[in-house]
Amino acid sequence: MQATLQITFREFRAGDAAAFRALNEQWIAKYFAFEGEDLRVLNDPEKHILQPGGRIYFASLDGEIAGCCALIVNGERSYELAKMAVREDLRNQGIGKALLVRVIDAARSLRAHKLTLGTNSRLTNAIHLYESMGFRRLDPTKLEPSPYKRADVFMEMLL
Repeated sequence: MQATLQITFREFRAGDAAAFRALNEQWIAKYFAFEGEDLRVLNDPEKHILQPGGRIYFASLDGEIAGCCALIVNGERSYELAKMAVREDLRNQGIGKALLVRVIDAARSLRAHKLTLGTNSRLTNAIHLYESMGFRRLDPTKLEPSPYKRADVFMEMLL
C-alpha cells in the first residue's frame, strides 16, 4: 500500500524570498543561464511581483516547501504564470500539477480572464503539464518580445 502525499498550499509571507529564489535558481542553473529579468525578480519578488498586485504560492510536503509559482499582473484581469518550480528531488510526484491547479483556481478567484506564460521548448515536461491543464500555444510573431531570451514557447489559458 502506497502512502498518499499530503500537499498543502499557502501564499507568500515574510521570509519566503530566499525559498522562492532557491527553488527557481535550481532549475534555471540546470538548464539555462541567468538573465537580467531573473535577477531583478528573484532579488526582490515583493517589489516586482507582490506590490503590483501579483501573488506567489508555495506547495509544501510534510511542512517543507516543495514548489512555488507566481502570478504576475500583466494586464487588466490578466496574469502571467511565472517562476514555477518544484524541488528536483520531489519531481514527478504530482506536486507541480497540484500546484498548477491551485494557482489556476487562485487566478479565477482574483477574477482573471486570462493566464499567459513563456517557457522554453527544452522543458518538455512543463509544456506537457501546461497543455494538459488547458493552456494553448500562441504564435510568437504576434506577441510583444519576451524579456527572457530563452523563452521560445508562449501559451495562454482563457478563464
